[in-house]
Amino acid sequence: MNRPGQEPVWPSRIQGFSFSPLREGDNPSKGQLPSEEEIEADLALLANKTNAIRTYTVNGVYESIPRLAYKHNINVALGAWLDKDLEKNEKEIAQLIKIARENYRNVVRVVVGNETVLRGDLTVKQLNSYLDRVQAALDIPVGTAEPWHIWIKEPSLGEHVDYIGAHMLPYWEGIELQRAVGHVTNRTSLLMEKFPNKPVAIMEVGWPSNGRTIGRAQASPSNEATFLRRFLKRAEKEKYVYYVMEAFDQPWKQASEGAVGAYWGVYDLNRHPKFPFDAAIISIPEWKLLAGISVLIAFMTSALLFIDSRSLSSRGRGFLTVIAFSAASMAVLIIYNYFHQYLTVSTTLIGVMLVTGMTGVVLVLLTEAHEWAEATWIAYPRRPFIPIIVPDQELPMVSIHVPTYNEPPDMMKETLQALSRLDYPNFEVIVIDNNTKDPNVWQPVAEFCKQLGPRFRFFHEDPLPGFKAGALNFTLAKTAPEAEVVAVIDSDYAVEPQWLRELASQFTDTLVAIVQAPQDYRDSKESLFKSMCYSEYKGFFLIGMVTRNERNAIIQHGTMTMVRRSVLEDVNGWAEWCITEDAELGLRIFEKGHKAVYIAESYGKGLMPDTFNDFKKQRFRWAYGAVQILRRHAQVLFRHSGSGLTRGQRYHFIAGWLPWIADSANLLFTLSALVWSVAMALFPDKIESPLLILTALPLTLFIFKLAKMLYLYRQRVKASILQTVASALAGLALSHTISKAILLGFVTSGIPFARTPKNAASHALLRALQSAREEALIMLALWLSAYSVMVIPRMYNTPDTLVWFTFLLVQSIPYMSAVFMAIISSFSTRKNEEITL
Repeated sequence: MNRPGQEPVWPSRIQGFSFSPLREGDNPSKGQLPSEEEIEADLALLANKTNAIRTYTVNGVYESIPRLAYKHNINVALGAWLDKDLEKNEKEIAQLIKIARENYRNVVRVVVGNETVLRGDLTVKQLNSYLDRVQAALDIPVGTAEPWHIWIKEPSLGEHVDYIGAHMLPYWEGIELQRAVGHVTNRTSLLMEKFPNKPVAIMEVGWPSNGRTIGRAQASPSNEATFLRRFLKRAEKEKYVYYVMEAFDQPWKQASEGAVGAYWGVYDLNRHPKFPFDAAIISIPEWKLLAGISVLIAFMTSALLFIDSRSLSSRGRGFLTVIAFSAASMAVLIIYNYFHQYLTVSTTLIGVMLVTGMTGVVLVLLTEAHEWAEATWIAYPRRPFIPIIVPDQELPMVSIHVPTYNEPPDMMKETLQALSRLDYPNFEVIVIDNNTKDPNVWQPVAEFCKQLGPRFRFFHEDPLPGFKAGALNFTLAKTAPEAEVVAVIDSDYAVEPQWLRELASQFTDTLVAIVQAPQDYRDSKESLFKSMCYSEYKGFFLIGMVTRNERNAIIQHGTMTMVRRSVLEDVNGWAEWCITEDAELGLRIFEKGHKAVYIAESYGKGLMPDTFNDFKKQRFRWAYGAVQILRRHAQVLFRHSGSGLTRGQRYHFIAGWLPWIADSANLLFTLSALVWSVAMALFPDKIESPLLILTALPLTLFIFKLAKMLYLYRQRVKASILQTVASALAGLALSHTISKAILLGFVTSGIPFARTPKNAASHALLRALQSAREEALIMLALWLSAYSVMVIPRMYNTPDTLVWFTFLLVQSIPYMSAVFMAIISSFSTRKNEEITL
């Protein structure tokens, strides 16, 4: 792809250059023009390299160009700039005639107006009037310059000129490089046939070295070199009169022509050649340096990924190496391409944002790839669950805590009945009802506890601060003195009889402080909505938790969990400031250097949220709580400060929350995309679609994460294709909720605990849709933006615009998923036949 290309040698002297002698900081629209000394220096550079130059105006210091050019033996095609300002046009025409007469020795033709008809500044009739006046005043060839198609469209122009001044810029027409010179030749021949009695002068011919791709025309230094060197050879053969567009790069043109306007020069802003004139052409001349940097970054990245990967197979290492090298190469190439341009304040700001966003995308990509590898290509498990069988008399006493608030009594009775059937010799159950106001809700549960016997104790406290954590701290104080282990289940969980017998024996290992079984649910077949939610839940417990367990870094849950009582008391119980007190407790226990045991086998099943709104509230709490933990434990997570956390534990806690943080950044990116698209619609001539590299990265990450999920769900969760798709939709539907939770978590100090109600009635369709109203509005905004992008009248279409259109549609998928889930949840019912995905 980067092989040297052998092209015709650049002539020692060409026929002409378009000449704009502006330098860095100059801008004619602001009256900032070069000095005569700077103009003469540019002409001295071009002396003996060109026969002529073409100018565009005689205003101000430009009037000196013919005089200065004569000193360097350079002829001039003298131009006058015409626009809608008729008064200014009169002055320009008068000055053109004056300068041409004064410099008759080297002004070989005049050019009255440049693309004036194309821009719509003057009518053909108005322009013809100016041409007639100048022809009458001068005895040298008089013409105007327009793209070739304007001459075909407005042949009457040919009756008022001495020559046909045509612009041949195949890049703007989207012509691929291989056809570009032939395109110029064909169009020149067409003009010669159309105007047989008038000579044709190619007043602009060139190719940009940087900018967006238009059609099949790609802007690059190598393409500019290839086109011009091929054209010059053909022009010499055909004996064309031409002016290469242009001598020097002109960054000030970005304001009117877009970024590409700055890069038409053969020489850059510092007057250095942008490509070789006689040597082989290489697309990326610095490829060796870039490849070396890519390899170095990939090596360092792979080394970090392999720090603790002794159980990873060679296939897994190979997979991570490929991802690391691909990411490094992509990042290096993006930075090279982006900063291989003239930087302004705006482009520098965008560049900083690009590098920041790219760094975040690459980090998420690498962590996702790492989990993919460790979930697929592990040679052996490092911390497998090993059953421990001990005599009944050696089993620890377990105190089971069941916090509840305003829960249906019948459901609570099911939970307690299941606990009464536990096959375990020594346990107690403490039910704490905190802050339920209605006695008809909590009193039946209290009576049922009495019926179950002395092992069951019931407490009703109102008021009791601290939400669930406060309730659990209350029960910890009421725990039997001889209890060695505290177990917690949610009020809706029906546990298996063997739960404690098979898991509590793990505490015979004195280093074990937590024994965790996964959350599971028994109502997945009640509705399509719950079936989809269930598919989404399973991935974390069968993939994420399993890989985290390899480094003793699981997330502790507030149900189906057991904690060594002495450790729980040593860390001062449950954190009442955090709405995810379970995960926070697990992190504090790890900070003390203790171990956790995880088994990916269900020992109890609860109830899922009944409505999409409740599903969102639950995930909002998890995400908001994650930020609370991150903020409170930042020093421990990001810096080693005497904590018992291992590097692996730090990695998993940070990497595990990174995708959620990325979701919040993506929300800001989406809102920015909407603003940008609105600006494109309002100012189509000034605001273009973002460059491809700005949208390629998030699209790449989206595709990679989707591929990972589809693969792992099929391989590890053993889900069907339908279940995998259902999981993807349910997960995507939560993206906006997670984004808001993360952003609020960083700017607020605390949001009240929101419980997930059980046995709630399903919402009617309208009410269900209201739960996704924000997502629906953003979805519609993205769709309208995508539509407006594709229907805005433009002079040209670009791949950047098509990718931006695709990006807007892809960005709408999570919001569309939320609306879909809201609609599905409105049809939830537990009375109809069971649903199975």
